[in-house]
Amino acid sequence: MGLVAWFMDSSEEDQRKPHKLTPDQPVSLEELRQLGVFHWKLNADIYETDPELEKIRKDQGYSYMDIISIHKDTLPNYEEKLKSFFEEHLHLDDEIRYILDGQAYFDVRDQEERWIRIAMRKGDLITLPAGIYHRFTMDETVRILHKCHGNYTKAMRLFVGEPVWKAYNRPADDSDIRKKYVTSLQGC
Repeated sequence: MGLVAWFMDSSEEDQRKPHKLTPDQPVSLEELRQLGVFHWKLNADIYETDPELEKIRKDQGYSYMDIISIHKDTLPNYEEKLKSFFEEHLHLDDEIRYILDGQAYFDVRDQEERWIRIAMRKGDLITLPAGIYHRFTMDETVRILHKCHGNYTKAMRLFVGEPVWKAYNRPADDSDIRKKYVTSLQGC
């Protein structure tokens, strides 16, 4: 199954729900690419030796990598971290995430300020460009195999050079990186 994305409703209900519009309004990979969001589908079962992942890392210059397990039993200050991940923000560098297990959502803003929800599953590698407003949240899927009841994702974080963990919460429209990102969209 390929990457699935859609425009979100404006409900304030649990952020872990899909929040699809009625009727559903899907967003294509091409529409995501126009926003600077790129996706690869890889075999997460062989991530340690995957030549395809190694090629992507080499081609994109992703020299740093670590792995994070996002679950209440593995991530210190879990609830606070989830709140901060879901705050609308941007980064000065691309955000690159590879889902090794579990599921989660990335939400990004389109050029008209509408939220697009991207469902991330095992094997999905995504890059969000520097300067794009986005947020992250878990989904509510029950994980029987791992005895996790939703709220579980294991992800590889990739960076060009040393990692920078700083998020700039909205509003950050006057930042140079945001201006550069918005300018890059004007040809689309």
